[in-house]
Order: sequence, then C-alpha cells, then structure tokens
Amino acid sequence: MKTLKFSELNLSNEILKAVKDLGFEEATPIQSLSMPKMMTGADIIGQAQTGTGKTAAFGIPILEKINSKSRCVQSIILCPTRELAIQVAEELKLFSKYKKGIDIVPIYGGQPIQRQMVALSRGAQVVIGTPGRVIDHLERKTLKLEAASTIVLDEADEMLDMGFREDIEVILKSMPKKRQTVFFSATMPKEFLFLTKKYQQHPEIIKVVSEKLTVPSIEQYYFDIREHQKLEVLSRCLDMYNPKLSLVFCNTKKRVDEAAAALQVRGYCADAIHGDMSQSQRDRVMARFRSGSIEILIATDVAARGIDVENIDMVFNFDIPKDDENYVHRIGRTGRAGKTGKAYNFVAGKDIYKLRDIQRYTKATIRRKNIPSLIDVENTKTTIMLDKIKEILKGKDLEKYARMTESLISDDVTSLDIAAALLKMMFAVEKKEQKFDIFVKKNNSHFETGAKGNGMARLFINIGKKDNIKVGDLVSAITGEAGLGGNLVGNIKILDTFSFVEVPQEHTDNVVSALRSSDIKGKKIFIGPARKKTY
Repeated sequence: MKTLKFSELNLSNEILKAVKDLGFEEATPIQSLSMPKMMTGADIIGQAQTGTGKTAAFGIPILEKINSKSRCVQSIILCPTRELAIQVAEELKLFSKYKKGIDIVPIYGGQPIQRQMVALSRGAQVVIGTPGRVIDHLERKTLKLEAASTIVLDEADEMLDMGFREDIEVILKSMPKKRQTVFFSATMPKEFLFLTKKYQQHPEIIKVVSEKLTVPSIEQYYFDIREHQKLEVLSRCLDMYNPKLSLVFCNTKKRVDEAAAALQVRGYCADAIHGDMSQSQRDRVMARFRSGSIEILIATDVAARGIDVENIDMVFNFDIPKDDENYVHRIGRTGRAGKTGKAYNFVAGKDIYKLRDIQRYTKATIRRKNIPSLIDVENTKTTIMLDKIKEILKGKDLEKYARMTESLISDDVTSLDIAAALLKMMFAVEKKEQKFDIFVKKNNSHFETGAKGNGMARLFINIGKKDNIKVGDLVSAITGEAGLGGNLVGNIKILDTFSFVEVPQEHTDNVVSALRSSDIKGKKIFIGPARKKTY
C-alpha cells in the first residue's frame, strides 16, 4: 500500500515538530491507515504485528484530541506488561514534547503504588497501565474513568492469553458507554472477537499483512554494547570482516549524517543517503556505491527503498529499527542472487527488548557475538597480509625482486632472514601509524591513520563538491595555514562530501595541527590521516 507522509495526516504543528525531531520521514502502513480513522472517533480493530508502529498509530490521535485545560483522565491505554506500558508512555511523551499541559502517567505493578497515586492526584489526561494495576487504582478510587472518551487495548490477544479478560471487562464497564474503543492485536482468537462484538460499535477493521519475513542465506548476529561504543565497534567490524560493500542503517536522518561524517573522518570510503537529499544527489551517491568507489553506505529506511545492489556483503543495524518489517527490508539487502550475507545488530540498553520482538516476528535466530578486540583485528590484518603475499608468490613477475633478494644473501644472511626483515618493516609501519593515531586522539580528534607511499601521507578532509570546494581552495588552506610550499602538495581528490590530499610525510603533524581549527569557505573542517586498505 502507499504510505503517507506525516505532513499529509492533518496533524498539529506541535506534533509535526516532535515527529521531525525524532527523524521520522513517512508513516508506516498501520499509521497511514489508522490515524485518519482514529481522529474521527471511530471504533477500530487493528490487526498488526508488534513493532509495526502501532504506538504512534493510536498515540498521536489521542494526543491531538486531549483538552489540556481539563485535568481529568481522557484516555486510557491498556498493555499486557509493565515493559510495554513504560515503552508506550515514553513514546507518547516524545510525541507530546511541544504540546503544553499534557500529563501522561504510566501505572503498573512492581512500582510503589503511592508514587502512582501522587502522580494521578496531580491530574493526568492520559493513563497507560497494566490491567491488574488499573483495577487496583479503580478500587482505591485513585483512578476515575467517568470522563474518559477513548480506550486502547494494545496487544489485546496477549492480555487475553495472560488471563486478563475479566479485568478488561471491569475496566470497560467503568467507562462511559459513549466512547471510542480501539483494539490492536496480532491475532484474532475467538475470545478477542467476543470482546469486540460486545464492546464496540461498528468497528473499522484495519489489517496490515506482513511481507515475506527473512531468508535462510543471511547469518544474523547482535552485539550487546553501550550507545557510545557503536562507532568504535562498527570500525572494528569493518576492519575485521573487510566487506567490499556494506550498508549501515540508522533510524533518523540526523544519525545518518553523524555516522557518515564520523566514518569519513576515520578515513573510510563512506557516504550518506536520506530523504533530505535531492533525487540527483541520491542518484549520484548510489552510482558511486554500485561502482564500488563508496564501500559503505549509511541510510535511513525510506531512502534505502531504492537500493537494489546484489553484491552487498553485510548489513549493519547501527540503530535497531522501530518497525519489525523494516528489519526484514534492511537485512534483505544482503544475501541476494544465491549468495550468503551477514547482518549485525548493535543492541544498546532497552534495544534488547526490541530485538526479542524482532526474533519472534521473523522466527529467526539472531546469535550474540563478542565484540572484535583490537588483537582480533590485528590478527585478521596479519592473515590478510600473509594471504596477499601468497597470491603475489603465484605470479611470474618476481625475477627482478628475486635478484635483489639474492644480492643480500650471504653466509650470515638467509632468504628467510630477509623475508622476516621485510615483514618486520611492514608491521613497523602499522605500529608507527598507531602511534600517530594516539597523537591525534590526544588532540581531541577521531581520526585514524592511513597508508603512506613515496614519502607522502594521504589526508582526509570532510568537505567536498557539495561545499563548492575546488583544488585551489585546499592548496590555499594548506599553504596559508601550515606554511607549506605549494610545490610540496601532492595529489588532490575531491569527492561529493569529502576530499583527500597528499602532503610530505614529515609535514603531516604540522598540516593536521594547523588546519584542525580552520574554516574553508565558512565551513569548519575536520582533517586527519586517511585510512587506506593496502592488504
């Protein structure tokens, strides 16, 4: 079905502003179908899986209809578990951040009831609770529903399975007969249908059919990490698994831009794609991704709909998607044309509950994986380097180098000694780069070192064609700020959102330090050694 933009749903400016802050671009199918009917006050039966965006589907219309001048309970939402009640309350608070005078109170078991009684006594227009605790407050008369005009049963089938039918009926009977009754459920058991017939008036039935779930050729893993570790873990994964093409998904446009900039600063060939970009910009980025000049593409779900590339090795969920179906869309970008693919999920804090919902929905096994250590990454680089040497040994153009090696052999030096010395030199370069990396980090940067050749160091700068940057602008900045002669500046490559420039290796520290706090054409720049794969 065609989904709608939130701007097409006749929402208030306050809600639209909150939605924009959260980075949502389009309503999900259940939201597109439910919101207009919820706004009319009609009774609704919504059949949709967990994670399809149901909370916004019923929560936003509820918030739009609240009379902030009245302090009585106007809407109540029932949830089967306290975890879901807390989650729904948190989401509604985010959507209502610009609506003044709206109070949302969650009530559930496991929290001191006195605290909830105080919150309810201050006045709350929206109450989210588990059936048992709602009954408890009704009996204590600390919760009154005589003025409530809307009730939502979220995951109604789960509540019935848990034995809450009697409590649900007590709550429904404590409300005015003239009300809006909304049931959301993943399944339609007989007991559920009985409740709808008894307590709803000519309900609108909204059904969102799930698409094909997942494919067996995709291996799915998750890392249990903290939010601030995500970028470092992503960098290690890219170094460890060395994918040729990979997709990184974020939930918002802002996160996409931040992740893309951070990876670019670290020297990866990465770029972003999202809804704020023009079609020509998106087409240009996609062309570069297909050609392999961009190895890592960071995207939102909406922008990713146009991505049809068969050779994507890996998908990284930098943010766990809020919609289970989006998870299926995301990981389905890899493992195509009979090939295997891998999907890695970055799970921080409460994301673990969302991941469990996804596992239930997809009926897939998502295995926990340990974060690659620095030693793991180093060992992988060593293995790749040795494999590269083996490939070179298979070639037939080694005669020149064999003669050079032979000239070094003597009674005291064997060919094994020479090979070991060459390997030591190669690894010494790695260590030297690591030392420079430490220098950069001490200077409050996030850059990592890259390969050097012919005495030149390749630097990354976070501005490019989109910033109207030309070769002369970069040369002028380097010569003017660092005092480096223009004849010493090497190759310059300007891409859409970042650039590379070569300077003599011995001047690298000076150039990075001089330009770190500089502006070019009014844009503050980030500069650091570019990481380039040489193995």
